[in-house]
Amino acid sequence: MGIQNKRLIVLAIIASLAAGCGGGGSSGSSSSSGSSGSSGTGGTGGTGGTGSTGGTGGTGGTTDPGSTSPGTDASGAAATWTSVKWGGGGYVTGLIYHPTSAHVLYARTDIGGAYRWDDTSKSWTPITDGLGFSGTESRFHGIESIALDPNNDQLVYMMTGMYTFEGNGRIYISSDRGNTWTHYDVPFAMGGNNGGRPLGERLMVDPNKPSTLFFGSRVAGLWKSTDSGKTWAQVTSLSSVTMTSAQVKDGGIETVVFDTSTKGTGTATQTIYVAIAPDYVAAAGLTSNLYKSTDGGASWAPVATPVSGFIPHMVRGVDGTIYVPFTQGSGPGIGGPSKLYKFDGTRFDLLNSVDYGGYGGLSVYGSGANARIVLGVANTWGFGQVVQLSVDGGANWKEIELGKPGGSGGGWVDDIEIDPSNPDHISHVHGGGILETLNASTATPTWGDAVTNLEETATNALVTPPAGATYKFVNSAGDIGTWIQTDLATKPTRGPTPNWSSGNAADVAWSDPQYIAGSGVANWLDAKGFGFWSGDGGATWANFATLPAGAKDNTGGSTTLVVTSRNNVIWAPANSVPSYTTNNGASWTATNLPPLPSVANGWDRGYRLAADRKNASKVYAYDSGGATWGTAGKVYVSTDGGHTFTLSAGSTAAQLAPNAWWTTSMVVNPNAEGDLWLTDGNAVYHSTDSAATWTKLSGFATVAGSGTTGQSPAASAIALGKAKAGASYSAAVYVVGTRSGVWGVWRSDDGGATWSRFNDDAHQFGGIGAIAGDWNTYGRIYFSGTGRGLIYTN
Repeated sequence: MGIQNKRLIVLAIIASLAAGCGGGGSSGSSSSSGSSGSSGTGGTGGTGGTGSTGGTGGTGGTTDPGSTSPGTDASGAAATWTSVKWGGGGYVTGLIYHPTSAHVLYARTDIGGAYRWDDTSKSWTPITDGLGFSGTESRFHGIESIALDPNNDQLVYMMTGMYTFEGNGRIYISSDRGNTWTHYDVPFAMGGNNGGRPLGERLMVDPNKPSTLFFGSRVAGLWKSTDSGKTWAQVTSLSSVTMTSAQVKDGGIETVVFDTSTKGTGTATQTIYVAIAPDYVAAAGLTSNLYKSTDGGASWAPVATPVSGFIPHMVRGVDGTIYVPFTQGSGPGIGGPSKLYKFDGTRFDLLNSVDYGGYGGLSVYGSGANARIVLGVANTWGFGQVVQLSVDGGANWKEIELGKPGGSGGGWVDDIEIDPSNPDHISHVHGGGILETLNASTATPTWGDAVTNLEETATNALVTPPAGATYKFVNSAGDIGTWIQTDLATKPTRGPTPNWSSGNAADVAWSDPQYIAGSGVANWLDAKGFGFWSGDGGATWANFATLPAGAKDNTGGSTTLVVTSRNNVIWAPANSVPSYTTNNGASWTATNLPPLPSVANGWDRGYRLAADRKNASKVYAYDSGGATWGTAGKVYVSTDGGHTFTLSAGSTAAQLAPNAWWTTSMVVNPNAEGDLWLTDGNAVYHSTDSAATWTKLSGFATVAGSGTTGQSPAASAIALGKAKAGASYSAAVYVVGTRSGVWGVWRSDDGGATWSRFNDDAHQFGGIGAIAGDWNTYGRIYFSGTGRGLIYTN
């Protein structure tokens, strides 16, 4: 997994949660960012750029592995929040060990936040689910870099921002290993999900004076903080250049290395190396990919290197030897050819080279002739993952993963780490999570996943069946495809294809839930659309014999598909007129719904479809307008099973706000004919007469943005589930949105007359995208956090 296609899917999800990725308001669960703060200094040399101090976030607890601390649901009962089992599923971009405290380890991901290792339970604890990571702050689930204070194993620094185009990022600071965070705005952009995301670490703490931090930015050169990350100044003694978008090639300043064997002296380290990618070398008029300072950053001089290119990771051994790999790509899947050198401050000696891949990962344990060096070779698709180990300082090398038990397929071995407390324990990242071996020195090392409770899948759509069905839900997700979940604690095995695919949409026949239909993207076939069905609850599958117009090529996530009964399906591909089949996909006929004009180049839109579960003849179609600058939303109604539609005059009278597809939703109550709920991004609407008239509910309101905190949408998603016993309305209603300035999940048991917040500050998950209610258990919802896989409640 972890392929670029998923990143595009997630971009759409992020847009839904942060209203254009970073413009707008704070939620009620964390303080809004402050105004620009004091100027920092650029070190003892060079002029300091303007620093920035953001508003601090609140504190929030983390969770036990597998489930979070209980919140309080609307009925006053304790609610638990638990990850649905998949295991990995996304791209972990870096592993960060504390150098001296055993088992203190963190993982950063490109879209799904950060995790801390729990060695007792042998599982990961998510540490970016709470305050500071609400739906208005989705983009800070993209982790650019993590740094640990070698003098204090409780102190964690984290640089965040999903994409550089979204504007400046944040630093998060924790003094309790990520249990609670304080955050500050920083005056430069970050790109945890941009190309080059495995480079680094970009952020480093001075071992001798830990209040001093250096950060290598993607676009604006080197930055320094002298107050533990609160304010920052550009190190203009290296360069004051900020690259244009045309100059940026996913590199910038790649990593920082302090050349010291001491710590905690109180005097700043004087000798520092920075690795600089080709894009910033060219833009800033520099002359080498490696620069050195001997006066704490006051001045810099180029280091003559034997070759040029990217330096994805650079490691200082305990004896002062610096190990420097050179590659020709920035990753993911760092490309070769590559060479590894050791550098004693004056001379480079070649230790290894490879032509077919890139040295994505590098780790060193020990020193001199006994140094243990491990190299992860990336970009080896087609023949397996390659990991090379030397136990004699680089004199000899052996392969320890390719062809060994548990070794995985080729790909993104872009970071690899030797456990400082156990040199036989080696872990590396890849596109689907983390692999490890505990017996690296043996003749036949064995490998296995290290992903328990690390969940980084990106769900596009969820559908739950009626009570009593043989499965829990159907999950349509980027990169991992479509899956039938029968056991929430077990990785699913029922899906339409073993090949690499993405799932866009699915539905079930409500009166016959063993019939399931879905659509997705056949990534193994040049990313073309395909459709599929199962008649036995997902045990066996077949592809539709034909596809409707637009389905093959319009594979964007703005897609829905609904089932009115077995063999009867209506499919709305992105940017396309929906079509229907009455013969299980043998043929398709276009509906009379009007074509959707483009609102922007490359911007998907589509019809949202919903089937009436009480009357199979009724189907509803919602056009959200495509974007905030589009036309007003409209609802169309079909009374012939989704073949022809008529515009609802009531939806026009309701003046539905225009909004992007992914900031809107529509669901139907399966317990009452013609009972629909709709969120247009700005409000919640309810119809009890098959969309003829609509009532706008009060209390939900959009909150504008401030600083780096995004706009908090009034209502971006809605789901229905089993009703509370004795409730006046036949379904529990869940809305993802904002009431009284507080973003969260809101629940009503009385048809929208009253609402209570269902989640709490500790359970925000970087925002919520897809959501569905369970029809067996009151108080249970399934939903996707931003890059956080699927989560369910009790």
